[in-house]
Parts: sequence; C-alpha cells; structure tokens
Amino acid sequence: MAFKRFPKFRGALALSATAMLALTGCAPSDGGEGTTAGAIDYWLWDTGQIPGYQQCADMFEDQTGKKVVITQYGWDDYWQKLTAGFIADQGPDVFTNHASKYAQYVNLEVIKPLNKIEATAAVNTDDFQEGLAEIWTGPDGNLYGMPKDWDTIAAFYNMEMIEEAGYTAEDLENWGFNTADGGSFEQIIAHLTIDENGVRGDEPGFDKNKVAVYGLGLSESGGSTFGQGQWSGFAAATGWEATNKPVWGDHYNLDDPTFQSTIDWYFGLVDKGYMPAFGVFPQSEGAAPQLTSSKAAITFNGSWMITTYAKAGFEVGLAEFPTNTDTGVSKTMMNGLADSINVNTNDPEGSAEWVAFMATDQCQSVIGEQGVVFPSRKDATPIATEAYSKLGLDTAAFSDPVTRNDVVYFPITDYGADIGALTTPAFEDIYANRKPASTLSAVNDSINILFETSAD
Repeated sequence: MAFKRFPKFRGALALSATAMLALTGCAPSDGGEGTTAGAIDYWLWDTGQIPGYQQCADMFEDQTGKKVVITQYGWDDYWQKLTAGFIADQGPDVFTNHASKYAQYVNLEVIKPLNKIEATAAVNTDDFQEGLAEIWTGPDGNLYGMPKDWDTIAAFYNMEMIEEAGYTAEDLENWGFNTADGGSFEQIIAHLTIDENGVRGDEPGFDKNKVAVYGLGLSESGGSTFGQGQWSGFAAATGWEATNKPVWGDHYNLDDPTFQSTIDWYFGLVDKGYMPAFGVFPQSEGAAPQLTSSKAAITFNGSWMITTYAKAGFEVGLAEFPTNTDTGVSKTMMNGLADSINVNTNDPEGSAEWVAFMATDQCQSVIGEQGVVFPSRKDATPIATEAYSKLGLDTAAFSDPVTRNDVVYFPITDYGADIGALTTPAFEDIYANRKPASTLSAVNDSINILFETSAD
C-alpha cells in the first residue's frame, strides 16, 4: 500500500502506539490470529450475529469447498485492529463495514469496488431494501459494500408505566410534537416522569432535582452519530437535512435555525427534569438499561437493540417517532451495515463469492430467523419480523417507516473523522453544560471549510 494516500485522511487514521501493537492481532493472509491458511478471514463486531453467519459459512463451505473463519472483536478494538491492518497491508479478507467509516476507506483506496469483481457484480441490488445500495455507492459510482442488514430508530416503552399513567398504546401511536410547547409527546413524558416523592412531572410540587423515573431516557448527546438514536427523528420531521445531498454531500446545515430550535427544545427536556442530565447514567451503557431497570419509561433506540429490550422483566411496547404537528411528518433515521473486501486480500474472487453468498436469500433467511437484525433483502424482512414476534414484540414501528419511505439516511460524506471531532464535543457541551444550539453555527462553518478548502 502506498503511504502517500494517507493525507486524504487528514490524520483520522493516524496510527497510535497502541494500534501498532495491535498488529499482532490482525490476521495476515498467510495465517494468524482467528484464521487458517488458505481460508477466507471474515471480521465482525456483533457477537449476536456470529451464530447466524457461522451457519452461512458452513453452507458456503459445503457448496464451494471454501472455508470461512469468523473473527469477532469488540467495537473499539475492531476499528483499531482494522486500521492497523490496512497500514500494514494485512487485516481480514472481508469485514463488516459501517456507514460512518467507509467514506474514508474509499478515499484511502483500501476497499475493493464490488461491481468490478464477477461474483459480487452479479448480485441484483434491487433485491435490497430501497436506499441501501445507494448508501454504499461511492461518488465514483462504484459499490463498496454489499448491504447485509438495515436498521431504523423507534421508541421502546414500559407498558406497565404507560398504563399506570393512564395512557394506551394508541396514545403513543398518535403522539405529536412541536418545538413551541412539545405537543402531546412532551405532555406524555412529563406525566411519566416521577420524582422521589411520587409526584409526576406535570403535577404541582414536582422536584426536578430528585427524579426517580424519567419520562424519557438518554445516555449521550448523539454528536458523533448525528443524533441517530436520540434527536435525529425530531430534527428530520421539521424538514431539516444534515447535508445538501442525501449521500456524499459537501455542505452541512447545522446552522439552520429550525434545526437549532429543535436541539434547544430537545435538550431543554433535561432542564425540566423529564430527561436525565449528563452523567446521571453511564454513557458507555447506552439507554437500554435505563428502561429495563425501570429508571426511564421510554427510550429511543435502534432496531439492533430489540433482543436486549425483549429480555426486560415486563412487557415492552414500540412506537414510531412522534409526528411533527407543524409539518405533519414523522421520520426515522435509516442505516445499514455492509460487507466490504480488503484491497490486500490474496483471494479477491473467493472473498467476492463469500460476500455474494451472504447476500443470497439462502443466507439472509438464516440471518432473519436469528431475530437479531433485519436482513438487507426485502424478502427476508418478513422472516425477521416473525422471529421478533416470537420474542413478544411487534416491530412495525421499525419496518413501517421503511415501507412508507419516511426515512432519512445516515449522513455519508468525506472527512468523517474530522467532522466527528468537531460535532462530538459541541453536542456534549449542549447536553452537559446546556450551551445554546446556536453554538453549532461556528462548528458548521469549520466543517464546511473542510469541503471548501479541498475544492480549491
């Protein structure tokens, strides 16, 4: 690999001493940790998906004679080892890729265009849910990731708390919001909030500084993910778009007044005591434990968390993002993982065959039956839906917006690491220190300068 490519990253993948040490853990093509000489080495980070993909790997070996070895690392180690592997011309043959990462990999030229390898070029991308192939198509028109699953965001809620507060599932199906008074959505979470004396958030004498149950859970600001699991649906419902294009935009809109008023309203729920302040719950744990431990009545989260919520010791309900009463629109953020091929693989054809096999109805049906994610193929969605129903959950809140196309896509642009380095502390400042959202205007200027400078 030519190191002259690295300036495109603007330091985003600078190799630390820790990452360099991690090279010993990256699987070289001639054998190493987690691999067998001559086998196709496949990496993923989600332990929940190992059983399904092991079944697919076994079927693939039976049909082709080619062995696939699956290696799993936790999220942070995964990307560190992958980065180190790219720099050392090593790493896996095939790996699970994320939309927030792949733009930089395209620029660095460390992943292969799948439409230029026979096996993956033969895959009919029309079989996937609408928009997934577009997410993984680069600005040069090449496909850099084969869609493997999709996800959206919805509200998980404690049915017992909802009923005790006098509400029904239908109330949450029809809830609405606006940034002036919060609408019925804010009324609901206010009433669901209870202080240590048993006083509800909309009742006289409520102590917002001594809350026992929050109406709405929250663990982090969402600054690194465009509010994917937090405020993305609220912002999108106003008509706001993060960038000037659905994918591969080159201008950000964090300075939009409507967006900033939405952010001020959303984090203003902290000031009212309806949503936990920064640090009340560990950020590393996410929002799910707040609901499953009955510390929050509602939490927004991704469909990849369904099985976690299903393990709660009470009935869990699901609802879509509330409708914006000014626009009449409800939106959710849609994203999807994909499989990419390392440019350093010694077996590009075999790797492409494995990637193509994972996209077949044969493999995707197995993944759907696992009830862990929604597979990327349209014909596999009902299979996953049925698997989730066996867990006692109706997942229409995730799938119906996809059917209606009431979705916005995870923003994919160049300079992802640089942008994250700017937005993460900015949103944490809004959440933790309750700075006004108007501070995002300066951040937005800094982001857009990146694109303007590169265009010169």
